[in-house]
Amino acid sequence: MSHPVTDDRQPTHTPAALIAFAWTLVGVPLAYGLYNTVKAASQLFGG
Repeated sequence: MSHPVTDDRQPTHTPAALIAFAWTLVGVPLAYGLYNTVKAASQLFGG
């Protein structure tokens, strides 16, 4: 016989500062890489 599964855990709240820090940690290198890629591509294809 199966028993219904109950989950009594409450969702946790992640601080907004931690989310902003994590996005900055990912976003800055991503933006730098995209900038360098566009710069190199414009030199290759733009002359």
